[in-house]
Amino acid sequence: MVKDFLPSVRLVVSKNLRTKGVSQSKIASMLGVTQASVSFYLGSGTAKAYASLGSLGIEQEEADRYSSLIAEDVKRNPVDGVQTLMALWTGMLGRGAVCPRHREMYPSLAECDVCIRQYGGSVGGSAGAAEDVARAVATLEASDQFTKVMPEVSVNVACVVGEAKSPSEVVAIPGRISRVKGRAKALAAPEAGASTHLSRVLLLVRERKPAVRACMNIKYDQRVARILKGLRLKVLELSEYPTKGVPDPTLRALRTKLARTIPSFDVVADRGGEGVEPNLYLLGKNAQDVTGVALRISSLYSAGKG
Repeated sequence: MVKDFLPSVRLVVSKNLRTKGVSQSKIASMLGVTQASVSFYLGSGTAKAYASLGSLGIEQEEADRYSSLIAEDVKRNPVDGVQTLMALWTGMLGRGAVCPRHREMYPSLAECDVCIRQYGGSVGGSAGAAEDVARAVATLEASDQFTKVMPEVSVNVACVVGEAKSPSEVVAIPGRISRVKGRAKALAAPEAGASTHLSRVLLLVRERKPAVRACMNIKYDQRVARILKGLRLKVLELSEYPTKGVPDPTLRALRTKLARTIPSFDVVADRGGEGVEPNLYLLGKNAQDVTGVALRISSLYSAGKG
């Protein structure tokens, strides 16, 4: 983690943030390193970083995608960036991707499988919701059309455990579902407390619609809006709103909207704003329910409908 993974990720993320116009001092603050370190990262080539990540089973396309996710997260909140970083790392540990490099360093670990057993997807009391999310994700990963409706911030699927009251009781995918080699790919196995933002959206919707137990985000544009109309899905739309100084503007806009007297709705459409990508939040009674709607939309989108 310290020798091969973290320095390489910091370098690639630093370069990603710099291309987005973020200053060196701001990058240093976001990543928790010195400005001198950021200057070193920005002045270095990427070949060594990609090689180090490659030794851990992460190809360049994946590295770029993951760095983009982490960069988006740390811009919003450094804690979110840490959560995504750790989701990526523990996912690698759980599927044994780090084992060859670790055994190369320490041959005595030839028979070790501790990380696979520790991080391979234990879900405890949230097993039912986790299985629902896992099946939904497997369906998304098998689709060759779903990536057409994946937003730049990537996708997550959340499902409540029991009568959940906090994000720690909502199962989701740590680090989200990313786009890798033309397909959707989950960074890790589902677990409770894995997604703060989507979990809060789901919990807030459930205050008005308690039958809703799952939520999923996809892209939102004019074509998607027309497809929703064709599918006769009722839309609760969040208009453009001020975002500066607001930790989670989508959540605030949704809370404000739900506080009013509103008609029934099937989905929540966030038109976005400064620094906030438009997203559509699909709602359903379980994870597979929302996945089915997502795949229907992606099929129509791929066929040029809308």
